[in-house]
Amino acid sequence: MRYAVTGATGFVGGELAHQLRADGHEVVALVRSPARAADLRTLGVQLVEGDLADDAGLDRLLDGADGLFHVAGWYKLGERDLSAGQRVNVEGTRNVLAAAQRAGTSKVVYTSTLAVNSDTGGAVRDETYHFAGDHLSEYDRTKAEAHAIVSEVAREGQSVVTVMPGGIYGPGDTSLTGALIAQVVAGKRPQVPSGGGRMVWAHVADVAQGHRRAMELGVPGESYMLAGEQATLAQLLQAVARIAGARGPMLVPPAMIRIAEKVMRPVIRVAPVPPSYHPESLRASLASYLGSRDKAERDLHWHPRSLEEGLAQTVAALQRST
Repeated sequence: MRYAVTGATGFVGGELAHQLRADGHEVVALVRSPARAADLRTLGVQLVEGDLADDAGLDRLLDGADGLFHVAGWYKLGERDLSAGQRVNVEGTRNVLAAAQRAGTSKVVYTSTLAVNSDTGGAVRDETYHFAGDHLSEYDRTKAEAHAIVSEVAREGQSVVTVMPGGIYGPGDTSLTGALIAQVVAGKRPQVPSGGGRMVWAHVADVAQGHRRAMELGVPGESYMLAGEQATLAQLLQAVARIAGARGPMLVPPAMIRIAEKVMRPVIRVAPVPPSYHPESLRASLASYLGSRDKAERDLHWHPRSLEEGLAQTVAALQRST
């Protein structure tokens, strides 16, 4: 098969491209700078220069494609300029779906997120749940808007399947989670909330596999939560420390996080602050993003590895690279 991929230079998209090539599929990827995508070219991925606002580039990407994985997205917390969220997550998704419609692409798998449901307050939601309140961050809000767009075009007959990962970890992660794991493995003690928010964590290779299963087995118009095991960020990093033989993170009481969030609200109006101290980031650190993988297990035969196994593999990869 010939698969088109957006976001192939990213964490999930890169792993997906590797898996597709390993299975012998042709892969064509949309990249802003081919010169910075040498790893993909070495892998045998065909590169198409362009971005999500480039209709001509999207048309080239989808020419002859049997299916499209739209993985690209904007994920930032605590940014002063929030315009990229709307431009990439919302308008970019709209542009990609329109291009797939023009090309007659037989199936699209869209990467959403459990964050569209905002803070679940400790409750485990499934695919039937719809959150209608105010989101905690611009990322959550724009991904929810994009999710709604995808649902609408699916109702109108376009063949789109949605996958909804929770927390993602694994080798090569350049996000804040990846940085915190690397710090703990290196013997450092980053500060994280001692309680509060919980997430469902899945290894990046399993998330990529979930995308492939959605392409093969997913029903157009349906959503599937790629939800792994529950853990707080503190529990995740404590497990990393135990596996690595390192000290665990420094734990900060949630009450102190809430106080800091209130203190920082007026500060951001007059001065820039590091993203990790932005009220948006502090709120998100205490939120629960929980979902059920029952539907993905039943319909996609998706079974993620245990958190213990996945973290052991991640720690081993980090230790080999140092």
